[in-house]
Amino acid sequence: MNMEARVGVVVEGGQRALNSAHGAVVDAGARKFLQQQQQQQHEHSSKQGLNPQIGTVQQLLAGGIAGAFSKTCTAPLARLTILFQVQGMQSDVSALSKASIWREASRIINEEGFKAFWKGNLVTIAHRLPYTAVNFYAYERYKSFLQSTLCLENQRGKAGADLGVHFVGGGLAGMTAASATYPLDLVRTRLAAQGVGPSIAISFSVYESLRSYWQLQRPDDSTIMVSLACGSLSGIASSTATFPIDLVRRRMQLEGAAGRARVYKTGLAGTFRHIIHSEGLRGLYRGILPEYYKVVPGVGIVFMTYETLKMLLSSIPTGY
Repeated sequence: MNMEARVGVVVEGGQRALNSAHGAVVDAGARKFLQQQQQQQHEHSSKQGLNPQIGTVQQLLAGGIAGAFSKTCTAPLARLTILFQVQGMQSDVSALSKASIWREASRIINEEGFKAFWKGNLVTIAHRLPYTAVNFYAYERYKSFLQSTLCLENQRGKAGADLGVHFVGGGLAGMTAASATYPLDLVRTRLAAQGVGPSIAISFSVYESLRSYWQLQRPDDSTIMVSLACGSLSGIASSTATFPIDLVRRRMQLEGAAGRARVYKTGLAGTFRHIIHSEGLRGLYRGILPEYYKVVPGVGIVFMTYETLKMLLSSIPTGY
């Protein structure tokens, strides 16, 4: 009986050990599964936070407010940029070397007052609000359409595929917005199709590429600050690439106004040649510094405001 009791104790102890080991394995497997599920949910929620989904009305509202707010903040620099761009149309070319940003700003304040920097801002907002609303909405739609049509939904991590989608989507969005708001700004958009497409294409593609890279390297950084920084850099890139065409376009629009003699009579290419011949290559970038001062905060504010409003609006129930 003693031997049987001992054997029973050994068997029972072995069974308990097996049960404990089996329970430990099950618990470890369950913990690993739960950790994986929590990680997937965290990644999904992070993606939703970076790219919140909102309805059409909310998206148009976010884009419109972002454009109007940015335009109001940078209105003084926008006026200085235009003044520098058209200075080359003066007959006294020697006076161009004396121009400076602070001198022009002081002249405006002394002659017209500080409010003159925002002269016509309401008219500008009346154009910018619907333009930016359509621009961002069209970009989101074109981006989704291209990704689904080209079967790139599972290749969003590839830089080449993403860059192509963002560039094409941005270009199409810019042309769509310009066409949709054409009647609101007929004078300034007569030649806009030659510059707005490439400008928006570069801006969106650079912004999306920089933001994606930043989020991969520093996923815990504030979405607002990332949008502000990447938007500012994208503004510099797009302005540098398209500033000459914008300068030529503006001069061709203003030619003949206020009794000015018509000097650009040979179209776009002839105007380029005339500016290079009379002012040098630097003439194509006359006013680029105030343009940088404008786009660094301006484009950054647009993207930052848009992303912030998207996050805020996505948290509001659609039934309200």
